[in-house]
Amino acid sequence: MTLPPGYQLATPSQVCKLKRSLYDLKQASRQWNQEFTSQILSYGFTQSHHDNCLFVMSTSDVFLVLIVYVDDILLTGSSEEAMENVKRFLDEQFTIKDLSTAKYFLGLEIARSLQGMFIT
Repeated sequence: MTLPPGYQLATPSQVCKLKRSLYDLKQASRQWNQEFTSQILSYGFTQSHHDNCLFVMSTSDVFLVLIVYVDDILLTGSSEEAMENVKRFLDEQFTIKDLSTAKYFLGLEIARSLQGMFIT
């Protein structure tokens, strides 16, 4: 990695300390996942003990499920308003892109019809 333009080291043996993770570093994905988990837990979700990528929020009137894989997120639930609030929160924290209704996720096709929802 090169130093920022105009920055001079006093001696050749000096190094700069990186204060945050960079995109392609091997620890970047883990640090992003830790930050994402921290934020989504602070919102009120509970992380599954069986799968760290599964988060659930259950109240008397709302049930939400959030699945995260690397930087892909699938959100579903019983309340459209609650899902919009979660998306707004995530956008404030991370700047997300909403791809609307899911048709594919992790190689699975998600189809909806009058008979229900089918995952193949």
